[in-house]
Amino acid sequence: MSDAAAPDAQAVQTNGSASTPTQVARRFLDRLAANDLDGAIDLVADDIVYTNVSLPSVKGRDNVRRVLAGLDRPNVAFEVYFHSISAEGGTVLTERTDVIQLGRVRVQFWVWGRFDVADGHITLWRDSFDWSDMARATLRGLLGAVIPSVQPKPPSDPITQSPGR
Repeated sequence: MSDAAAPDAQAVQTNGSASTPTQVARRFLDRLAANDLDGAIDLVADDIVYTNVSLPSVKGRDNVRRVLAGLDRPNVAFEVYFHSISAEGGTVLTERTDVIQLGRVRVQFWVWGRFDVADGHITLWRDSFDWSDMARATLRGLLGAVIPSVQPKPPSDPITQSPGR
């Protein structure tokens, strides 16, 4: 379901304009892709819980900032491509392709995400991905750094896309 077709019942004022939970989740990922860590962190609650399923949870805004600071390094970029997004109440579900680029190595993988949003801030961010898909994506990215024709291309039919820097 596209953002336009997914009405969010809980619009709140954020920076002077109404924001739905879907808009908050999308804006968060778009800001990460735009290398705007401060702007992204402004959208998370002080007591956020961030979990990549099967890895330990990260709790608190400052700890999430430390984890995401790895994206704010030279020769590192993040991209996000939304395939579907829907919301009910304050819960937003995403299906997307994420890209982490480290120099010439482009690792592109599918992610399912859940964002719980309250009062315009993300209180829960839970991502899930397949480890074997991640391993294949990493191998393809490494091979693509040597043989550019093997490099994965961005998805061709995303709802929206946020190219990294």
